[in-house]
Amino acid sequence: MTKPSSSDAILDRMRALHPKVIDLTLDRMWRCLDAVGDPHEHLPPVIHVAGTNGKGSTQAMIRAGLEAAGQVCHAYTSPHLAWFHERIRVAGKIISEDRLTRILDEVYQANDGHEITYFEITTVAAFLAFVRESADWTLLEVGLGGRHDATNVVERPRLTIITTVDLDHQQYLGETLGEIAYQKAGIIKRSVPVVIGPQHDESLAVIEAEAARFGAPCLTHGQHWHATEERGRLIYQDEAGLLDLPLPNLRGPHQIGNAGMAIAALRHLGFGDTACEGAVTNAYWPARMQRLRHGPLVDAAPEAELWLDGGHNPAAGEALAATLARMPPRSTHMICGMLSTKDVEGYLRPLAAQAKSLHAVAIPGEAATLPAEDTAAAADAVGLPASVAPSVAAALARIADGDPTARILICGSLYLAGAVLRENG
Repeated sequence: MTKPSSSDAILDRMRALHPKVIDLTLDRMWRCLDAVGDPHEHLPPVIHVAGTNGKGSTQAMIRAGLEAAGQVCHAYTSPHLAWFHERIRVAGKIISEDRLTRILDEVYQANDGHEITYFEITTVAAFLAFVRESADWTLLEVGLGGRHDATNVVERPRLTIITTVDLDHQQYLGETLGEIAYQKAGIIKRSVPVVIGPQHDESLAVIEAEAARFGAPCLTHGQHWHATEERGRLIYQDEAGLLDLPLPNLRGPHQIGNAGMAIAALRHLGFGDTACEGAVTNAYWPARMQRLRHGPLVDAAPEAELWLDGGHNPAAGEALAATLARMPPRSTHMICGMLSTKDVEGYLRPLAAQAKSLHAVAIPGEAATLPAEDTAAAADAVGLPASVAPSVAAALARIADGDPTARILICGSLYLAGAVLRENG
């Protein structure tokens, strides 16, 4: 599948406007927003989501719930997987190539060559797209951190959500859970309610302190709402009562907490059972333990069970291991590629007990990829037998040749997941 190249050409020009990929400050955002008429001030009611893990899944469940209740949603997420267009969903639909090209060009021209990061200028473009078509809600996912993230320019969202905070991006956000939580809690606004997901004690203390400082009412997991799995059902309870729902269609025990945050948000906003059930049964979020059922990679191993996951930090490794442990027994092999900035051993350690082998690959087209040899060494260090493969397709063929009916998990990075989705068509 080949996308038109007109938007790609503009995106390439945008990348050249700032020498750093990440430079956390809001000054450039304010200037560029002003140049295009401050669209962030005219968005439909905003639900702003920050956190380390679960942001995308939680947002996807909220959107599914709102849409089940007949609401229309704009949604902004990052990073994309296969195509940039996935980041911007206008009134429920992924932005078209023509509209994206026009909006990107308009913002690029209005920026007038000033220094601005790629994420910042594309966020401005998303806001401009949103204000030009009516919707009931705007769902914004933080790119990195929260306090100085480009999305954190909306002065009064309707609701904020902080998903589980864990160690990731320490080079930008701080070395401790408390320091990272402080950055995530930067999306909290005065008197605006905040849904707080399952947290480590250190993170929770920081988030609640920030909420108290701004007089933001808290809807906190374990205090104001509870979500558990009981006898194959999702049981949710808050002061309004108990809900007995199907398990989330997004796989993994960690999705119980994500579903709880989505339901807490929907209930707080006044939505009922239809929205809450839609949140858990209708949500779709690719590369989160996604079963691949069609395409050339699937055809290359027709008897195998092929899965794709983009988790990439130690907490994601724990969640993925727990998901595998609950699946029917089957010989499991991993194909893994990671970025050089990640804690590879921390990610792989919990997975070592769930897989027979790991085939390490470099992420194609990604400058920050960890060499496959380094990923293999990290796997060996945690007791997971590893080898190096030149590509995902080569690793898949090697596994299928030796264990045709295996469960094969491609994992380690959203960038690898995107490459796989493009290759698999």
